[in-house]
Amino acid sequence: MRMPDPAVATTDGPTSARLIRAAEGLFADRGIDAVSLREINRVAGARNASALQYHFGGRDGLLRAVLRRHQADVEARRHAMLDAYEAAGRDHLRGLAGALVRPLAAKLADADGGPAYLQIVADLTNRPRPVINRADLDDPASSVFRWRTLVAALLDNDATRLHRRFTAIRFTTVELARRARSAPHTDDRLFTSHLVDLVTGLLTAPLSDETRRLDQERPAARTPDPSASDPTGGVGG
Repeated sequence: MRMPDPAVATTDGPTSARLIRAAEGLFADRGIDAVSLREINRVAGARNASALQYHFGGRDGLLRAVLRRHQADVEARRHAMLDAYEAAGRDHLRGLAGALVRPLAAKLADADGGPAYLQIVADLTNRPRPVINRADLDDPASSVFRWRTLVAALLDNDATRLHRRFTAIRFTTVELARRARSAPHTDDRLFTSHLVDLVTGLLTAPLSDETRRLDQERPAARTPDPSASDPTGGVGG
């Protein structure tokens, strides 16, 4: 699969769709914050300089539209895996690690922007103040909310408080983005299975006595959840 050049203008399709695809390619190639709205308009072949503002209201609205192109597919895959996990009636963290990794990893083979989506998701999660969909923290209809709830039941309370689940999410997105950027690959199965193994190890790693001691020595005011920032509607999936 050859990745399209994100800097080459296109005139195919409605203006809103062209803006989404142009932004998807540019955000993935250079990073969300490094791309100007003027350049997105240019690459999309939008004749009106205010087209992006008209259709999406600005950068955040456009970013949400880019993410929505892929989120329904990721959500459906993860819900199906979590349904199967719960139906099996057997608690095991590798099954839950797979439910985190595999729905996203399927995007590696999605020629319609899947690898770009993975790179954008990693850009959002791997920040000093990560951007996470608020629904993933609060809404039971979110697959990530379900995943976080099921994982919490199997984790040490201290590991949960030290953001072990978010660390697993961030590691997953960064590794998938690295794989996406080095595409194409003829087969992603080994990579995906190994990533599930690594996420399982991350979730199951015991806290050392040193970590527990240092945690207890911290001031009573705990640091906020690193996934609390949500200026764009987050990454979903």
